[in-house]
Amino acid sequence: MFAPLRRYAQFSGRARRREYWLFILFVALVSALLSAWIASTTGGLPIADAAFEARAQTGLALMAFGLFHLLVFLPAFAVSVRRLHDSGKSGWWLLLNLLPAGALVLIIFYLLDGTPGPNRYGPDPKARPAPRYD
Repeated sequence: MFAPLRRYAQFSGRARRREYWLFILFVALVSALLSAWIASTTGGLPIADAAFEARAQTGLALMAFGLFHLLVFLPAFAVSVRRLHDSGKSGWWLLLNLLPAGALVLIIFYLLDGTPGPNRYGPDPKARPAPRYD
């Protein structure tokens, strides 16, 4: 779950599905908790209508939300590149996010199993032998 944080900006190598999806789950859970904190401080009112104390606490919650996402941006980007490397694809495939249905294609790539055995991006993280074609 925290392996991408230990490999903060390492774009080389390969990442297993488990490493990728556990990190995504961690980010989603922390984001949900921070979002709930933001919602609880406003009491359902727009920030401009809230009392001064509530606005100060909401500001703190918003800063925590922003800081968290700033800190996990690079590890999320790196683990996404390594996940694509596991299936033999270049990190440039992340540019698909710029297309309307590109994120869906990337999600499919992230769900697929990696190539067995070593590939041009490194050894298999599952330590499976390469397939033999005799």
